[in-house]
Amino acid sequence: MTGSPDAPNGAAKPPPAAPAPAPAPARRERKSAARARARTRKSVLRSNDGKPIPIVHVVSECWPYARSGGLGEAVASLATYQAAAGLPTTVVMPLYRQVRSVVSAMEPIGAPFPVQLGPTRETGRLWRAKGTPRGTDVVFVEHPGFFDRPALYGEGRDYPDNHRRFAFFSLAALTALPRIAPANAILHAHDWHASMTLVYLRSLLTRHPYYRRVPAVLSVHNAGYQGHFPPNTIPEIGLPWELFNWEFLEWYDKVNWLKGGIISADAVVTVSATHARELQSPDGGFGLGDTFRALRDRLFGITNGIDYDIWDPTRDAHIAQRFSAQRLEGKRECKVALQSRFGLAQSPRTPLFGMAARLVAQKGLDLLVDGRALLSTDAQYIFLGQGERRYIEPLRQLAARFPDRIAVETGFTDPLEHIVVAGADMLLMPCQYEPCGLTQMRAQRFGTLPVVRRTGGLNDTVDDDSTGFVFDQFSIPALASALQRAVHQYQDENGWRTMMRRAMAKNFSWQHSALKYLAVYLKALEVAERTGRGTD
Repeated sequence: MTGSPDAPNGAAKPPPAAPAPAPAPARRERKSAARARARTRKSVLRSNDGKPIPIVHVVSECWPYARSGGLGEAVASLATYQAAAGLPTTVVMPLYRQVRSVVSAMEPIGAPFPVQLGPTRETGRLWRAKGTPRGTDVVFVEHPGFFDRPALYGEGRDYPDNHRRFAFFSLAALTALPRIAPANAILHAHDWHASMTLVYLRSLLTRHPYYRRVPAVLSVHNAGYQGHFPPNTIPEIGLPWELFNWEFLEWYDKVNWLKGGIISADAVVTVSATHARELQSPDGGFGLGDTFRALRDRLFGITNGIDYDIWDPTRDAHIAQRFSAQRLEGKRECKVALQSRFGLAQSPRTPLFGMAARLVAQKGLDLLVDGRALLSTDAQYIFLGQGERRYIEPLRQLAARFPDRIAVETGFTDPLEHIVVAGADMLLMPCQYEPCGLTQMRAQRFGTLPVVRRTGGLNDTVDDDSTGFVFDQFSIPALASALQRAVHQYQDENGWRTMMRRAMAKNFSWQHSALKYLAVYLKALEVAERTGRGTD
């Protein structure tokens, strides 16, 4: 899952919003000029003078500096592979308190600068991480009052000034853009936290000679989190009231940041092909189905990848024994170590399911907490992740009743996730919805076969009865049936090894996924040129 778990601002469930207006038809002479310029472009992203066009990612979190979920890892991996492909790539993110514990050295980029944020004049400053090891330039936006806090988005609940925090961040990122890329750039914003970057770009800065030419892309990692705020926040973030209308920012009497970002973008990408189709449906668009449908060929679905340098069973330093598809003996040792660590019965042929996820409704916890599905098979279960008390407590009660079979650990760490993924026989992901999901890909890389519901990226990355087990209906009987199928197949040791090796052979690398983003950026450039805003 690539959404920020502690920044929900409400998962949207009302009926679909009114459709966004279609863009005005481009003038014929602009279209002809755009086609002529498009013919001169090469297959890689270059301006008309042959220089690579910089990509600037604006995002609220990025691994390893600060992250609360899959968003930070996905952006870090995409930026890394874009930089490796020769594209000048920069990530702009807030300078959170926890960043300082990760970055050993930073250097300032210019002097502090003013940012007019509605009625107040704030001061920001840009810092660059020195010696970034993975080729990507990382720029931090400093504002101690907004970002020097214990958490990214809130402590127990959202910070009440999140609208001002991330509006400031958006304006500061736009201020940074000419310093990062003086000639031109493609701006790539991620999720609701950075959506206001595109809103400002297409409203307050639309006549500026630099900003009006900037092509803008928005990645929607999790449309269930949209950035809903009361209408009275409009002047607090420096926007005119006329933007609060059904065609732009208004959504059921609220300000909807994600909606504004979608409408402002030249191209929008979500994190799997199946999820792109789901978002255009009345039930799957989280109230924005019409807005997504209005994008037409400007909406893309590209499955995230995983970092093969980090998720490699032949080199993983966190696991008990390294292994490969040709030498699977080490995986058995990983299972023994996992059972021992969590106090489960040492039983090498008892199937072991692992779940490494936020323990929240989206991840399908409502199908698990009463124990009926879990206890329908003779298997063991390990749950790793933070989450909501209403799910954690029932799971802990089950673990107390069946200590040899069920274990719960809410102290999530990256090394512990590696240990669970490597040691389990199967991965449990019975999600209500899952835009992409990363854990099911990591699991297959380690020969751990996923049991998933057919939704979003899970549908695109797990092959039923081949590299995992897929069920359709979001119900306890459907999940129980899938668990029983998996346990039955596990009894066939030779067949199981064949499935493991098939799963381990799948290509989930970011190199494969990152190439598809070229089409997104070319579409954004095309739209910018068609509307007279093309880069030189």
